[in-house]
Amino acid sequence: MSEIEPFPIHVSEHELEDLRERLDRARLPEPETVRDGTQGIGLERLGSLLDAWRKHDWRALEERWNAIPHFRTRLDGLNIAFWHVRSPEPDAFPLVLTHGWPGSVLEFESIIGPLTDPVAHGGSAADAFDVVVPALPGFGFSERPGESGWNPGRTARAWAELMTRLGYERFGAHGGDWGAFVSTELARLAPERVAALHLTMPIASPLPEDPATADEAEKLMIAKRERFLRTGPAHVLVQSVLPQTLGYSLLDSPAGLAAWLGEALVAFADTRPEAGGGVSVAQQVDDIALYWFTGTGASTARWYWEAIRWTPRGAEAENAQPVTVPTACTLFPAEPFPVARRWAERRYRNLISWNEPQHGGHYPGWENPELLVGELRNAFRQARGR
Repeated sequence: MSEIEPFPIHVSEHELEDLRERLDRARLPEPETVRDGTQGIGLERLGSLLDAWRKHDWRALEERWNAIPHFRTRLDGLNIAFWHVRSPEPDAFPLVLTHGWPGSVLEFESIIGPLTDPVAHGGSAADAFDVVVPALPGFGFSERPGESGWNPGRTARAWAELMTRLGYERFGAHGGDWGAFVSTELARLAPERVAALHLTMPIASPLPEDPATADEAEKLMIAKRERFLRTGPAHVLVQSVLPQTLGYSLLDSPAGLAAWLGEALVAFADTRPEAGGGVSVAQQVDDIALYWFTGTGASTARWYWEAIRWTPRGAEAENAQPVTVPTACTLFPAEPFPVARRWAERRYRNLISWNEPQHGGHYPGWENPELLVGELRNAFRQARGR
């Protein structure tokens, strides 16, 4: 079945009441024995996050969500949910935006208006986009896979079919986190259709010999990557090895889900006051509530089990899968896994733009939406022939 059907969302009052009861009887551990963050999210911060969740207005989020045209269609045997907003401008350029974990389509909520209707937001009609925002398989309101095999490659092929189904032969793609993997693969598999690519986390790594010729900036990047690999990717290790075991707690305990997602939503953001403070508590709770009410704690963890087994390992394997479409990259300073331009140039063979803003982190749609809008407009001007 290839029909595209409107898909308004609604959570029952019973589910809302069940959440309230679970939050009220949450059983929390004693405080951490060190206060430096090395044991994970602290009791005080989690307590504040749970208090904010108790006050959260899910109905208001539903209203915002349903004000955006939301649909579902079956792709490769799986029901995929997506926002699709057409611009009022007749020459709008189609753009598919792909999120990652622990995020969701909500990362792009506030940029849809400026992208689709730039004139109403102080921009030029020439920068208008038709925007497609699908939820990854097992995320949000997309169906949870009942079989193995839904990795970034299969997802990229599904996205290509989705854009065909929506009537877009040629389009742009953007992604960060796992969205960068999917968007990179989409550009690699369909270079004749992907007019240009924009990434906030290009998938490129240093070669073994690179440290010997690295400048000071690149040495700092390599050291940051190594620190992250030693102490940061606990979520990668657990979700890629034991996603089902973890999933039971994420489905059964709102406190456990809030701790697991809330940890990463802060750890990978630019929380400096001069940068805007990172992902707000309100944004965090919106996202956590979405995971809770869609029951996707386990399925999103299983995404790691699938993706890690598919992902090319190391620079040589990445560079053996080159991308030839015009590619623009925006590298934010708090990104936990930084990338140097010369590493990216080996894989992305047509690098047209490279920008490193002073502020921002892993979640630019939440942290720096105006900047992200500007970067997307600039990235795709060449693809429009300007």
